[in-house]
Amino acid sequence: MTQPSTDLETFANPAPERDYTIRMNIPEFTCLCPKTGQPDFATLDLEYVPDRTCVELKSLKLYIWSFRDRGAFHEAVTNEILAKLAGLTQPRFMRLTARFNVRGGIYTSVIVEHRAPSWHPQTPVQLP
Repeated sequence: MTQPSTDLETFANPAPERDYTIRMNIPEFTCLCPKTGQPDFATLDLEYVPDRTCVELKSLKLYIWSFRDRGAFHEAVTNEILAKLAGLTQPRFMRLTARFNVRGGIYTSVIVEHRAPSWHPQTPVQLP
């Protein structure tokens, strides 16, 4: 039986010579409000330009699941997830956007980024 896990796995980037963007939409993130213990729901959007490694999807799913029974403020959990993913994969660029469902009449979005110091994005090509 599959269980939540804090272990993340990677695999070798199949095209490390090229900048390209990986985008993942994770619509079933849950954690607990640290004040009330009630569940918080969010959609996570992960975007990154890999360098040498990419995050493996099943391990990412199990890692995200590991937050289900943890109390966490929106800002803290978003930064924690980005720090773990960026620390593991060492991407050229990574952005995590967490869009939380309404709590107390307020919708919260938290956007955090990591950028490798030596990486500069290429200018996008504008096609006619």
